Amino acid sequence: MTNLRERNYHFIAAGGVGMSALAKFLLEKGCKVTGSDISESKYVKMLRNLGAQIFIGQKAENIKSDMTIIVSSAISEENPELKEARRLNLPVLHRSDMLQMISDEFSKNDKSVFFGFSGTHGKTTTSGLCSYVLTKAGEKPSYAVGGIIPEIGDNSKFISDKIFIAELDESDGTIVKYSPDVNIINNLSFDHPDFYKNGMTDIYNTFKKYIDGTSKNAIIVTNADNSGCQEFIKMIENRQIITFGLNNADYTAKNIIFNGFSSKFDIYYKEEFKTSLEMSIPGIHNVYNALAVYAALDIKGFRPERMTEYFKSFSGMGRRFQTVAEFNGIKVIDDYAHHPEEIKTTLSGLKEYKEGRVIAIFQPHRYTRLQGLWNDFLNAFDTVDKLYVTDVYNASEKPIDGINSENFVKDLKIKDCQYISGDMKTVAKTIFQDLKPKDIVITLGAGTVTQIGGYLQKISENKEL
Repeated sequence: MTNLRERNYHFIAAGGVGMSALAKFLLEKGCKVTGSDISESKYVKMLRNLGAQIFIGQKAENIKSDMTIIVSSAISEENPELKEARRLNLPVLHRSDMLQMISDEFSKNDKSVFFGFSGTHGKTTTSGLCSYVLTKAGEKPSYAVGGIIPEIGDNSKFISDKIFIAELDESDGTIVKYSPDVNIINNLSFDHPDFYKNGMTDIYNTFKKYIDGTSKNAIIVTNADNSGCQEFIKMIENRQIITFGLNNADYTAKNIIFNGFSSKFDIYYKEEFKTSLEMSIPGIHNVYNALAVYAALDIKGFRPERMTEYFKSFSGMGRRFQTVAEFNGIKVIDDYAHHPEEIKTTLSGLKEYKEGRVIAIFQPHRYTRLQGLWNDFLNAFDTVDKLYVTDVYNASEKPIDGINSENFVKDLKIKDCQYISGDMKTVAKTIFQDLKPKDIVITLGAGTVTQIGGYLQKISENKEL
C-alpha cells in the first residue's frame, strides 16, 4: 500500500470545493501540496493557511518533475499545466483516484472503519450528518464529504486513522474504485443520462461492480422503501444486508410527528425500541437520512442512542434546505436539488407551510438531464404556488435543439409559472417585485441559482448588486 506522504501533490484548479477538500485532507495528514487556480477564493486562502503553495494562473512552469498531478473531469487536455505534466510523463490522477488512495489507507487497515455513503440522492446530507454526529460525540472521525458541515465549517478533515467517512459519487461510474467497510446506499433512481445511456440497467450494473469490489465482510445498509434499492439487493448474494425504512425493515422509524421545519420519531431495530430522535431539518427524507446514519453507526457498535442531542443540533448541509436570506417577512431557502425526485422531496418539506405562498425558482442543470428527465421534471412542482424557471445552467455542455427552459415552461401544466431569461441578477430583480410578506422562496438547482437569495437580500436593503 502506497504511503501518501511519499509523494508531492499538485492540484490543478485547487480552489474548487471538491478539489480543495482533498488537498486540505492531505495537508492535515502531513503531505506536501501545491496547486493552482485562475483566481483567489476562500478555499485558496484556506489551503495557503495550511501551508500549501497555491499559484494564481495556470502555467507550465508551475509543474516540477517530482509532482503527482491531481485533476478533475473539468480540466482540459489543453490546460498548460496538464500538458507539461504529460510532457514530463508525470503521474496524473483523477480526483476520484486521489480519494481512492486516501480511503485505501482506511479500508486496508483492520483497526479502521470506512463508511461510504452513496446513492442518487441524500449522500451529502447523510455523510455530513455522520461526520457531524461522530465529531460532536468525540469520536474524532476523518472525513471527505460533498458540502460544508454546519458549525464545523469544512467538508474534509484528517484527525486519526480510526474512522473515515466519505461521500462516493456515482455520476461517472468512479464509485467502483472504493471499498468501504459499511456501504450506505440511500436510494437508487435514474440520473446522469449523459453517462448511464441504458438507464437503470447501467446504474444497477455499476453498483453491483462497486459492491463486488468490496470485502466479503463489508456490510450493505440500504433503503427498504426505495424501489431502486429493492431491485438492486436482489442482485446481491452472500452479503450482510441491513435495511432501514418505515415498515418491513431492520431499522424503522415510527410515531413520526412533523412540527414546522422539525420532526420527532422513534427508532426500532427488529421491533425493539432503541431510542427517540429529533431532527431540526424538515421532511420525511430527513427521517430516512437519520435512519441511515443511525443504522450504520449502530451496526458498527458506536451506540448512536447516546448521540441523540447531536442528531437534533444538526442544522443541515450547506445548500441543502439552507435559509440564505430573510427580509420583510419573507424567507429564502436555497437547495441543491437538481433531479426531479430531489425536487419533489425537498418541496415536500414545505407542504405543511400554510401561512403564505411557496415560490420556487428552478434552474435546470445540464441539457442532457433536462432532456432525459423532461416528463419527470414536468411533474416535480405540483405543490408550489408559483414557479419561475431560469435559463439552463449548461455545466460546459453544448445546447440541444429544442431543449430549453422556454419550451419547458410551455409544457408545464402549473397555473402560475413563468420563464425568465438572463443572469441571476436579472432574475432576482424580476422576482422581487412579486414577493409578499409570509412568502417562502426556494431556489432549486446545482448552478448559479444559489446567488439569488443574496441578491434578493441586497435589493431589500437598497444595496447595489
